[in-house]
Amino acid sequence: MQDKKIRILNFDDSITAQRGLLSRYEHEIITMTDIGPRARFWVNSKVRKEIAGRIGNTDKRCVTFIGSGDFHHITDILLAGYDEPIAVIHFDFHQDWDSVCPLLHCGSWVSKALRRENILKCVNIGASAKKMEFFSLQAGDMGLLRDDRLELYPYISKPGMVFMKHVPSNNSINIKGYPFMTVINWKELKGRDLSEFTKHMVERLPAKKVYVTVDKDCMNEASALTNWDQGEMSVDDVCVILKQIKEHCDIVGMDINGDYSPVRTDTAFKDIMLRWNHPGKIAASRYSASEISAVNETTNMKILETIMQ
Repeated sequence: MQDKKIRILNFDDSITAQRGLLSRYEHEIITMTDIGPRARFWVNSKVRKEIAGRIGNTDKRCVTFIGSGDFHHITDILLAGYDEPIAVIHFDFHQDWDSVCPLLHCGSWVSKALRRENILKCVNIGASAKKMEFFSLQAGDMGLLRDDRLELYPYISKPGMVFMKHVPSNNSINIKGYPFMTVINWKELKGRDLSEFTKHMVERLPAKKVYVTVDKDCMNEASALTNWDQGEMSVDDVCVILKQIKEHCDIVGMDINGDYSPVRTDTAFKDIMLRWNHPGKIAASRYSASEISAVNETTNMKILETIMQ
């Protein structure tokens, strides 16, 4: 990773408002605010091409800030810039493995990225029980679990179930089959030694070149305030894992999202879909804009200090 150098894809002005972060780190800002309403939640091929064109040949080996988690699918566009075999470590409250919608959106980018032969594996860390239940699982790309190509480690969980779908055996789950139904028990992280978990996890990666993507919605309210649900990890939990990844892997790129921004879209349909998919109440609604930015900036700085020190 480049020392003290960050890249900002400015879709929503959430990072450019964090003046302390900008003053501390050398940074490149790529203007995307005119694309933001069209890129939020999903992109079509035309918008994807426009975003990729603006990113161009800028340095990949840096930390990239994307803004709101509504833009997490931009990770797939960034991953398209890598040809060498890599593994992806994915911190998120959600699995982002939807296999139903053909569009690249913030809930499907993992299933899209793993179609590339050079993306050898993805490990999801930090999801929550209420996002590992029936509807998200039923829409999930279960085939990715085969041969441990995708592993899912929720921070806290309860058993999930799927109907009329084959669930491959996988290192991150225990399954019990019934007629027409499979019950999935997850190997949750709460209460575990996260440093030891990470050491064993990285030992099993098929490539030591790693791309890391952090959606701060996997964290608790004290650590992040986002457009989405709140997870239960602390920023310190995340940094313990990142420290081990840094020590044992070659981090070839990283992005951070999950900052807060008011939802602005380009069509009434997208606005309706976002309102339907976003949770009805979010923790950020109880805070002022300056308080939200301060919480997220503090966490962004802790993550950068862990990765760049």
